[in-house]
Amino acid sequence: MNSTAPALTPTPRALAWCLHVLVVALLALAAGRAVTGHSPYAGPITATAAACAVIYGVGPALPRVRRSRRAAALWLAAVGACWLVLLALSGDGVWVAFPLYFLQLHLLPRRAGLAAVAATAVAAIAGFAAHQGSFSPAMAIGPALGAAVAVAVVWGYQALYRESEQRRRLIEELTATRADLAAAQHAAGVLAERERLAREIHDTLAQGLSSIQLLLRAAERALPRTPENAARYVDQARQAAVDNLAEARRFVAALAPPALEGTTLAGALERLCATTSARHRLTARFHLTGEPVLATAHEVALLRVAQSALANTERHAEAATADVTLSYLGDHIAVDVVDDGRGFDPDRLPAPDPETGGFGLAAMRARVHALGGTFTIESAPGHGTALAARLPLTPPAETEPEARP
Repeated sequence: MNSTAPALTPTPRALAWCLHVLVVALLALAAGRAVTGHSPYAGPITATAAACAVIYGVGPALPRVRRSRRAAALWLAAVGACWLVLLALSGDGVWVAFPLYFLQLHLLPRRAGLAAVAATAVAAIAGFAAHQGSFSPAMAIGPALGAAVAVAVVWGYQALYRESEQRRRLIEELTATRADLAAAQHAAGVLAERERLAREIHDTLAQGLSSIQLLLRAAERALPRTPENAARYVDQARQAAVDNLAEARRFVAALAPPALEGTTLAGALERLCATTSARHRLTARFHLTGEPVLATAHEVALLRVAQSALANTERHAEAATADVTLSYLGDHIAVDVVDDGRGFDPDRLPAPDPETGGFGLAAMRARVHALGGTFTIESAPGHGTALAARLPLTPPAETEPEARP
């Protein structure tokens, strides 16, 4: 056991005060009986009881006794010695043995406590027998039974205390684990939301700003020879800015995408193709196959894929035409974007870069995979590009539908 354990640990404060009251009461009882019984040793008995009470009262008040088991053992020895003097003077001192059992079991290591309790019980029996002038087995029952009860109570309480401490530590560990898990889930949620917002910004604001830049460059080239064309490009850039402003406000308000407000995915894609054809030197055509069904999370994802794919076609493919096909295939919904541009090698794409871009294909693939779909690209230099995004109408249980932006 720890040699520096507090004096009365693990006894609760209330039980400790009850023990103090019991000791003082028994000492007062011994002194009172000596005085009222006109004992010839009434004076020494009262003085010894008072001295024992003072020594006992000093111990809990001394910080060293509370902090050091060695100091507590010395204090207990002084109390025990004073009790032995009282026992020699009066048979009533035998009752003080009972609270001494508890003190010895609490303040001393287990083996030393048991030895002290046994010695105290023997001394109590011997002292009582000496005052009675004879010995009988009945005289040993009280002190021995009191010692057994004290040992059972103290050891039982200590076992409960150890179990309580183990549960407390387990609860603390579980609380810490839950806190770590909550922090990890929060971090994962933050990363997932950042990834979602990155895809949204890339597919809307970034592509819109890129379109505005291309239109303004076209207007710059048209000046001053064909101011009417320049004015048309500027007007288209202004409209693109209006659309992007609506997208930015949507991010703040967390509402449905404006392109889908009051229309279907087919209508939004048809409008996207018409807007692209009007603003750029690219003829974008829309095709619809199958019977349309409502699947909002899928509509948002597929609209973003089509927006990003057409934006890539405008910027990189140098294509004359692009065909956007929306297909409802029973339990699946798909969008295909095919252009006649210069194509590329899908296996030799440059790494994404904040300055030059390159996040579009990765963002489209992540968006589709998040809904349990498939994303494929077929392209070769000089042979155009075919992009296909296919989503199940009922997402798998392990995936969560993409949040409505």
